[in-house]
This record gives sequence, C-alpha cells and structure tokens, in this order.
Amino acid sequence: MLISYVCMYIFIQFREILGKGAMKTVYKAFDEVLGMEVAWNQVKLADVFRSPDELQRLYSEIHLLKYLDHSSIMQFYESWIDIHRKTFNFVNEMFTSSTLREYRQRRQRVDIRVIKNWFCQILRGLAYPHCHDPPVIHRDLKCDNIFVHGHLGQVKIGDLGLAAILHGSKQAHCVIGTPEFMALELYEEEYNELIDIYSFGMCMLEMLTSEYPYSKCSNPAQIYEKVTSVRDDEAWRFVGKGNASTMFRRDCMLTSSCSIRF
Repeated sequence: MLISYVCMYIFIQFREILGKGAMKTVYKAFDEVLGMEVAWNQVKLADVFRSPDELQRLYSEIHLLKYLDHSSIMQFYESWIDIHRKTFNFVNEMFTSSTLREYRQRRQRVDIRVIKNWFCQILRGLAYPHCHDPPVIHRDLKCDNIFVHGHLGQVKIGDLGLAAILHGSKQAHCVIGTPEFMALELYEEEYNELIDIYSFGMCMLEMLTSEYPYSKCSNPAQIYEKVTSVRDDEAWRFVGKGNASTMFRRDCMLTSSCSIRF
C-alpha cells in the first residue's frame, strides 16, 4: 500500500491493478479527503522521456482533463511527480463497469431506451468541448474510450491523449486515431471538430449491432479503401433501412464531409 499527500488530498494506493498499458499502470486507490475510490494512474518517467510522442500525449491528456469540467467527461482530481520513485502520477474518477464496449459485450440484449440514454450523454460530452473557443477535438472517440458507471446508468468520455485544440484556420492537419472510427477527413489531413460526430456514429453502430466496425477488414488499408469509396460497413445490415439508419447516415456519417467541403 502506498500513501501520497498532495495539496489538500490524501491518496491511498492499493495493489489492485485496474488497467495496464505500454507505459501506464492504473491502480485502484482511495481518496481519504473526499471519502471515495479513485483511479491512480502511474507512469515511469524513464519510459515516457524515451518517447516524445507519449510525453506529448500524457501532457495533452492531463491538460485537457484539468481544462474540461463536464458531467459527461471523466473527472480529474490531481497530478504530481514523485521524485523518489521517479514516477508521474495523476488521479481521476474510477468507473465501476469498465468501458462501454466491454459493458455492452457482457449484455446480450439492451433496451433501445438505454442505448438512447447513452447516446444523449455522449453527445453532451462532445458538445461541451466543441463549443469552446477554440474548439477541442477528441480525435479518438470509440467505445473503448467511453467509460461506464453501471449502477448509475452513466457513461463518460475519457482518454484525451490524442485530443487537440483547434487554432487559426479552425482545421487540423494530422492523421491520428483508430482506423475503424476515423472519418475520411482524418485520412486526408484536413478536418475540424465534426470528425468526432462521425466517430460517434460508429459508436452508435457498434452499440446497436454488437459488431465492431469493419470487423471483416483484416488491415487498416482495407478500412481506408472502404471509407474513401464511401462504402457502408457490413454491420449496417443489422440496423435495417428505417428512420434510424437514415438518421445515422445523414447526421453522423456525412456531417464532417458536408461541413468542410461545401
């Protein structure tokens, strides 16, 4: 057990690991001041300094979590450097039911009203950063980056490591993200905040069908070919041809293209 005293906070780190990545380990912890369980993220400084891209991603995530305060975005509490252990640490909200993708996979049937409620919460979580001046783009929205409080029916957007603030021309010029959820404009390196709406549409598709987008494609090149030729993913056959299908194509799949090109 590890105890850290940071500003007005007292965090107790447990041995239970909630998640582990290439450079970051997330532990279950307890905030003795607020009296609740939290997620303690720990990164070894030696690891992150070896990779400028990872350092930038870590800085971006912390900066934006501090900057964005909304009920549909993961809540940030504190960050600090432990000189003795040579680690960078930050503490954020702990979720009881993992990611939205894992949560959905554990449930064979989910009422459409529940899914609509998730969609509304995600859209509120996107509208808030998009309405900033300048706007903030997530750039990697997917069900793996949306987290769930199952006992409350809450979903929140997290993992802002690839997020960016639009400056100047109000368009970004960098290919980044997860291919299955990337809009055409991301591949073309000229896009704005509406690429997140495309990604949101792909999240909707996954939630409605329980199918991961472009699951039949074996590599990013095949996904790129389908996206650039504007060919629908096969998962659409599970949605049907009713109002929902029309709405998704019009309001999510085509939104970013129409905004930039016309």
